[in-house]
Amino acid sequence: MRQISDFSKILSTVTIDEIIIKALREDIGEGDHTSLSTIPNVALGKARLYIKEDGVLAGVDIARKVFFHTDDRIVMEQFIADGTAVKKGDIAFEVSGPSASLLTAERTALNFMQRMSGIATQTRQMVDAITGLPAKILDTRKTTPLLREFEKMAVRLGGGYNHRFGLFDMILIKDNHVDFAGGIDKAITAVHDYMLHKNLHLAIEIETRNLDEVKQVLDHGGVNRIMLDNFSYDMLRQAVKLIKSTGSYETEASGGITLQTIREYAGCGVDFISVGSLTHHISSLDMSLKAIR
Repeated sequence: MRQISDFSKILSTVTIDEIIIKALREDIGEGDHTSLSTIPNVALGKARLYIKEDGVLAGVDIARKVFFHTDDRIVMEQFIADGTAVKKGDIAFEVSGPSASLLTAERTALNFMQRMSGIATQTRQMVDAITGLPAKILDTRKTTPLLREFEKMAVRLGGGYNHRFGLFDMILIKDNHVDFAGGIDKAITAVHDYMLHKNLHLAIEIETRNLDEVKQVLDHGGVNRIMLDNFSYDMLRQAVKLIKSTGSYETEASGGITLQTIREYAGCGVDFISVGSLTHHISSLDMSLKAIR
């Protein structure tokens, strides 16, 4: 099944740069009047990015772009790579250049980094929780509008995997699609007719709500992955055993899975576990940029 890395040519650095430029415009407006009024325009300075709590670092490459787009005279010296476990007191990088520009870029750079590091940290906790089991942790489309690429990048840096990027790169037949289409058979058939007409070749996943729906999917066929949504552990084990007996479908557990329950879900034998909270319910990692005197 296609992962986000397949779309790196479509989602170019231009897209990332455009988002960063718009974020800077949102913050700077007609000018950073505080920095411009208090700091001589010829003043040069240096600052360090301090980590203030343990976690996983993410977003240094994004911060570098923020500083560059603010003032291309700013130079970054990086000490810790994205995806690395960090602890309170670590220094991720130093930046040097015009002092006013460093301050102008500070908040936007930190906003990206703190959120991305929070996502990477939470993802790493989930990944570590299922160590030794074959299941892979997936994110979802429950992301901040226009920041999906950044947030999915953070999931990868935390050791997780990306589900579909958007509505365009995979077919995911959810419960509402099934209900509106008139049932599982009709929904799957309609998808194949549509892809034939549009000359599309996309992976197909379908969500199921109980064992009866799993059996309906197996009877019909024509999908790549079966999502088992909000299944109990017992029902999940039964479903996975039933599906694996065919040898033809990937399995994915979803629905309210937490750090406390994820190992039990993974122990049921599923191939993937999708966790929406990786990107929509996180705590940003605390860090700060401090001037070096």
